[in-house]
Amino acid sequence: MTRVAIVDYGLGNLRSVMRGLEKAGAVAVITTDREEISAADAIVLPGVGAFRDGMDQLGPLRDTVVGSAREVPLLGICLGMQMLLEWSEEHGLHRGLGLVPGRVVRFPHLPGMKVPHMGWNTLEKQGDDPLVDGICEGEYMYFVHSYHAVTESRYTVTATDYCRPFASTIRNGKVYGVQFHPEKSGDAGLRILRNFIGMT
Repeated sequence: MTRVAIVDYGLGNLRSVMRGLEKAGAVAVITTDREEISAADAIVLPGVGAFRDGMDQLGPLRDTVVGSAREVPLLGICLGMQMLLEWSEEHGLHRGLGLVPGRVVRFPHLPGMKVPHMGWNTLEKQGDDPLVDGICEGEYMYFVHSYHAVTESRYTVTATDYCRPFASTIRNGKVYGVQFHPEKSGDAGLRILRNFIGMT
């Protein structure tokens, strides 16, 4: 059975992510241990909150996450996805993990559009990818975020429209990120997690 390490750096609803992974068929462990992360079959980097806080609190685990991502699949969720990118403009300019080319920017202020983007919204596939295998075009996922990823089309697996079109699923090699919360997105989110586990 696939063993998934959920990186615990102090931000995020880790228990909810763990339950989602277990329901999807994995053995999931919440951990701060570098050896346990390195030995896992796959890694999940969850998170909610501010980019700078996330990077600061990840601290010494950064090198472990980056090194392991060369060997096994890695999935960043919400803030965890944003931290995979090179830079964020949230509360100043801050460097990310640099695993996926691109940056993180705030949604523009538009009349009638509330920020944060909160609630259900659709995915539009930008091509075939094993992470979204079996996911219908226009499938709904659950989002909560004020900032979003800007990256090239070749790293974009799905796009979502809120204020502007943005990359809601990204990929670079074995590294994936989803802006939505698959663990809160019902059967479709569970399918995403199952697909991720199946990559090991």
